[in-house]
Amino acid sequence: QTHACAPTLARATPRRTAGRTHRRCSGMTTTGGGVPQFASLYVGDLHPDVTEAILYEIFNSVGPVGSIRICRDTITKKSLGYGYINFHSVSDAERALDTLNYSNIKGRACRIMWSQRDPTLRKSGVGNIFVKNLDLNIDNKALYDTFSLFGNILSCKVACDVSGRSRGYGFVHYETEEAAKQAIERVNGMQIGDKTVEVHAFVKRHERDGGVANFTNLYVKGLPASSDEASLTALFEPFGPIKSSVVMQDKLGRKFAFVNYEEPESAQKAVAELSGKDVRTEEQKAATKEDEPPENYLLYVGRAQTKAERQREFREKSGQAEASGVNLYVKNLDESVNDASLRELFEPFGAVTSCIAMKDDQDKCKGFGFVCFSSPDEATKAVTEMHLKVVKGKPLYVGLAERKAQREERLRQRYAMGKGMGKEGKGGKGMMGGKGMMGGKGMMG
Repeated sequence: QTHACAPTLARATPRRTAGRTHRRCSGMTTTGGGVPQFASLYVGDLHPDVTEAILYEIFNSVGPVGSIRICRDTITKKSLGYGYINFHSVSDAERALDTLNYSNIKGRACRIMWSQRDPTLRKSGVGNIFVKNLDLNIDNKALYDTFSLFGNILSCKVACDVSGRSRGYGFVHYETEEAAKQAIERVNGMQIGDKTVEVHAFVKRHERDGGVANFTNLYVKGLPASSDEASLTALFEPFGPIKSSVVMQDKLGRKFAFVNYEEPESAQKAVAELSGKDVRTEEQKAATKEDEPPENYLLYVGRAQTKAERQREFREKSGQAEASGVNLYVKNLDESVNDASLRELFEPFGAVTSCIAMKDDQDKCKGFGFVCFSSPDEATKAVTEMHLKVVKGKPLYVGLAERKAQREERLRQRYAMGKGMGKEGKGGKGMMGGKGMMGGKGMMG
């Protein structure tokens, strides 16, 4: 997502504090006590309607504010939910951090931390810990209050879904490795709320052992609407000891879950035995529509993937489909269109090797999709017959699918050509101006 917000917001004017000169827009320097020697704070988790004026009113009550900037999308100008506040003095910034962190602004608890100008500190992973199996009622403030006992916290966050509900894990980044080690020793295995938490040093993805073959964390979907923590545990516990589990619900009310085993062998057994299994009761089976697709009620159990992994897998599948056939781009689809109905539209023209109607988070079609044919002749026939055909009251656009780089290059060339033609017209020798083709005035004059 493109956005316009430079972390460096205050003027780069030197100031003198305790006999030392600092430059506010330079990298972070610290005193022996670890207090940052610039007065810039990061403020996150902001409501979209929060403005610079609102933040100024709140933070200026603590001490004189030098500048405020809320980061916004460069195209829509909508808030990205975070910003930066520069105070004239470090002591005022410290006081704001102590008194205003997690305070309520327009119905949301804001999250404040020192603005880390040096990316090496954030990326090093030093002092960073991972906390999982959190009680779902634990929020950012409760996590901060629990872990601030062991040292100065640079950042602290509970991972949440799009509706703001906790995902059951979080991260705490300490200023020192010693504080992180102490937190792990003291809190790992402790009960917080209704759950016993696990605390470990954070390990970057590419440094983790095991990889795909030795997974322990499973993603489960296709659960009955009546599913809860107890029924999930009863279903998965026969395959081995479970470290943590959680049942969640998407915006359409469909249940899904995550189950984390202690051993990879347990996870692999669960996948082999449970994926594709029908766990509905007789009453639920009787209430299911006859034409309901099996994937809507059969259990899916597989390795839990990150968003980046899912996107990479989708790109690879798309690339394979394109390599084995001709991929068409279809747009102006009705929101009720799904993969099956899109395939039904195009199958009369040949063998469809893959077909996908893109969905939003409400499970409605975004208005476009892709259809891949096994041969160019079939794809050509589909374009000829289906382009501008009215389907559910909308004329379809059907054309050859392009990669982003190809599309950008084509548009760039078109734009360059348009500029060239524009110059020709302005020069007085074009068809429409100056001396026309017929000699005296132009044809229109």
